[in-house]
Amino acid sequence: MVPSSFPIYFHGKLATIFQEGLWRRGYLRLRQLQQDERGVISILTVFAVLLLVMLLGYVMNVGRQVDSKIRLQNAADAAALSGGVMIARGMNVLAFTNHLLCEVFALTAFMREAHYRNSYTYFRRDNPYNQDRSILAAWDKAGELLSRAPLPKFSLLGQAIRQKVPLEQQLVEAFTAWAYAVSVPMLPTLEMILAEEMIPQYQRAVIAVFPELAQRAAQEIARLNSFPSRYEAGMEAILWRTDVQPVGGPVESWDRTLPVVDPLENVVYLEDSKEGRAFWARHYLNDWNNVTLRFFDREAKMSQFAGLWRSFTCGYLDSLLNTEYPERNLPVMIRRGSRLPRELHDDYTLVAVVYRPKLPEMASTIFRNPLGSDSVAYAAVRVFVPKRRLVWWRDYPWQRTELGGVPGDLVIIEPEDPPTGPPEPGVWVVRREPGIWEAWDLFNQRWRAQLVPATVETLAWILQTPPPLPGWWEGRLQVPQLSGVDTPEILHISPH
Repeated sequence: MVPSSFPIYFHGKLATIFQEGLWRRGYLRLRQLQQDERGVISILTVFAVLLLVMLLGYVMNVGRQVDSKIRLQNAADAAALSGGVMIARGMNVLAFTNHLLCEVFALTAFMREAHYRNSYTYFRRDNPYNQDRSILAAWDKAGELLSRAPLPKFSLLGQAIRQKVPLEQQLVEAFTAWAYAVSVPMLPTLEMILAEEMIPQYQRAVIAVFPELAQRAAQEIARLNSFPSRYEAGMEAILWRTDVQPVGGPVESWDRTLPVVDPLENVVYLEDSKEGRAFWARHYLNDWNNVTLRFFDREAKMSQFAGLWRSFTCGYLDSLLNTEYPERNLPVMIRRGSRLPRELHDDYTLVAVVYRPKLPEMASTIFRNPLGSDSVAYAAVRVFVPKRRLVWWRDYPWQRTELGGVPGDLVIIEPEDPPTGPPEPGVWVVRREPGIWEAWDLFNQRWRAQLVPATVETLAWILQTPPPLPGWWEGRLQVPQLSGVDTPEILHISPH
């Protein structure tokens, strides 16, 4: 028989064996744990995924910042160029209206003579007091005397003169009638333009409006280059002058962005303006007379009508310039200083700055933008008159051929109709383009705008000046603090 205490003994022994086995088994597993590689890949995967997520967040933040900076700089370049182009157009408009003003003076003098017909009084046949004393009547008498000469050549000459006199008389009458008919509707209009000073009024409006148009153009270009979303705000641009004043701002009433001067506001430019007006008005009057009187200059010289017409038109022009409008209807002059390099930075260079609030960070606990201010980008533009290009010039004794391009393109062009005899070789020379006006004045209509390096001395001051932005931008934009930083240091950091 099994004693009654056997179950207790058995269970205790079994428990002891079981406990000793578990302990030994656990002990063995702990000793082999350092050699057991099962499940390690799961732990490494967790850490690798965590690092990849952090790296992805970093790459995405850096990519967004780089893309934002590129688009911000593109917007700044486009805003600067658009504002500079508008300023250049304003200069070209003023130059065009200066020429228009001078041509109105010339046309008024031309049409006055056409209307009052002073030259025709020397040829009128219906005036009994002038019938025998006119120029063609004198030629007719000379022809009659020559036709009675005993020598045949003088006799034939007299007959030819008498035959040509009525033809020239008809030509004078036809030209005078045509000119009078044209002057009837045109002369009152021209007189009104001068009397009411319409062109100077338009020029004053151009001077006042075009800076604001340049500012609007820069702002609109910046908006068109931005794509606002819930993650990124739109861009705004301000076109600055080098004296840290916004283009089209409140200082325009006494310190204009366009480097021009109204001669009535500054007597220093008065004489230069009057001389320029007289020169170009006579130039245009000569052009009109040369074109309209070409037949008289070549085929109808007996009447001397061309000389009479020119004398009276010049007299009318002198009366307009010196008597009727001596200090009115004056062309606008360009503002000049003592040093052209200084003028280039002060009067002809503008800086466009584009602003945008700082981008919000993705995974901000991992990536933080160290900049404390909002995003800005800048670009400079200069308004100028381009210099004539260098061209190759083939100098023939009988012909000149102009070639465009870069010096070094030696293109041989033979003349189409060489002269008889042994040809002389042509000579290639490098010279400036001929016939192109390159003076820096307001009679030159070749003003251009071009992006230039932003090297103005006031760049740091411009970047840290709060811009006059409208709406929710006002008071919320944080501009960079650049106290103690000069332009060379900024260019070292951001060479643009």
